[in-house]
Amino acid sequence: MSVHDRAGTPARAEDLVDVPALLAAYQEIHPDPADDVQRVAFGTSGHRGSALNATFNDDHIAATSQAIVEYRAAQGTDGPLFLGRDSHALSEPAWRTAAEVFAANDVQVLVDTRDGLTPTPAISHAVLTANAGRSTGLADGVVVTPSHNPPADGGFKYNPPDGGPAGTEATSWIANRANELLETGLRGVRRRAVDTADLGRYDYLNAYVSDLENVLDMAAIRDAGVRIGADPLGGASVAYWGAIAERYRLDLTVVNPAVDPAFGFMTLDWDGKIRMDCSSPHAMASLIQRMEAGSADARSADAARGAPFRIATGNDADADRHGIVTADDGLMNPNHYLAVAIDYLYRHRPDWPAAAAVGKTAVSSSMIDRVADDLGRTLLEVPVGFKWFVPGLRSGEIAFGGEESAGASFLRRDGSPWSTDKDGLLLALLASEITAVTGTTPSEHYRELTRRFGEPAYARTDVACSREDKAALSKLDAEAVTATELAGDPISARLTRAPGNDAPIGGLKVVTGSGWFAARPSGTEDVYKVYAESFRGPEHLARIQSEARDVVASALGS
Repeated sequence: MSVHDRAGTPARAEDLVDVPALLAAYQEIHPDPADDVQRVAFGTSGHRGSALNATFNDDHIAATSQAIVEYRAAQGTDGPLFLGRDSHALSEPAWRTAAEVFAANDVQVLVDTRDGLTPTPAISHAVLTANAGRSTGLADGVVVTPSHNPPADGGFKYNPPDGGPAGTEATSWIANRANELLETGLRGVRRRAVDTADLGRYDYLNAYVSDLENVLDMAAIRDAGVRIGADPLGGASVAYWGAIAERYRLDLTVVNPAVDPAFGFMTLDWDGKIRMDCSSPHAMASLIQRMEAGSADARSADAARGAPFRIATGNDADADRHGIVTADDGLMNPNHYLAVAIDYLYRHRPDWPAAAAVGKTAVSSSMIDRVADDLGRTLLEVPVGFKWFVPGLRSGEIAFGGEESAGASFLRRDGSPWSTDKDGLLLALLASEITAVTGTTPSEHYRELTRRFGEPAYARTDVACSREDKAALSKLDAEAVTATELAGDPISARLTRAPGNDAPIGGLKVVTGSGWFAARPSGTEDVYKVYAESFRGPEHLARIQSEARDVVASALGS
């Protein structure tokens, strides 16, 4: 993966999307349903695309909204629908399209009391709150967001009554019905103009912020005086951070309160694009540089004392992801922080269910496996996608679910559900709780974990392949892997199904005693992604990555 020569530098005028042209394209361009690329397609986080290339337009959202109306009716979901949006330019018109379709179909739509932006976790929290103790009149939700994607993109995500991302059965039904409606020129789509002032209202911000003390030790953060810098990256968490600081009297500064649909204040990501990825050191360069406080060595004690904040955090545009920056170590690797969060929480939540497992995705670090084993907790390893954690978080079967892509959530302090979607605000605040309660930062905690369990080297790379090989890899049988060794170690497991729930991982994972790799086809490019980790250092990791290509090629017969 080559890094753009301007990665980590401020965006220039030529990097910015033409917002008026983008908004015009949303209304004026009509997708061709005969072109597979221009059809509605739900990935792990909903339908995403751009109005400029006919993949996210008014027709898409009208058809998808009508499909959701029909799906929820078929499921007997007849309560209110919580509707929120982030700060991407396409989110507001798509939000309005959806409101018009829902209203025309007599769905009770609840929008933000302040006409503000709504983070994904606030929607999940609202759905769970509304449905608590109910078996009828159940609510669901829609979040209009492409998450951390570039400013030209739009996204549309459905959360059923369980509060989490919709599963494949639901998204397949919705996408198929939406595409049928596109093919008929939107015949069957009911829609009417609405005055949004007449829609139902819900105070997402107050409901979420006032409840935080039931999931986090907010008093400990306040009493310890942890200096916090929160960068919303121009997203939906902007107003939430200010409200959190005020309600709980925290020493918290909203580093950048600007909201700009072109996201012109961002630094460029690794490929030279604007992307609100709070786990990327390039996208987070401004906050990292601020934390370094002009010191050449951010790890030194002097630099830590001179930094403006003890903990700094970032969120993506819909605040379902987190980035943690400490004065002593800079931006933490998401895998590192997940391991620390798990180790801390299971030791500091005495009211959590004693048998509650630790949830991780198949491509997350094996450091989590070692931490879970040390805690005496069962590890539940599932395929990529937060939807796999939803049943466990609702039932208490798992107390924490996390993805290597910086998304996680966990139970309330009393062991009941908080959110069943990723919550970047929650994980960002947890870093301050850890610091307040233990006196040490999450990065210092991680260094202690490596002293106890070893220090893993982890990386993700892309390997070019044909569409045919991508399709074959997604359906590979573990028996097709004939290799017995990987990077000098005997292979202990060949997996095409997740050990935690026996669901297909959509690729292959090969495990040894000191490392592993997983290969999964990309949904958008002609490549497959290789995730790899070694507890024997970078050189051994490089061997795993190299041999992974040979193992995959042999298994595919190519």
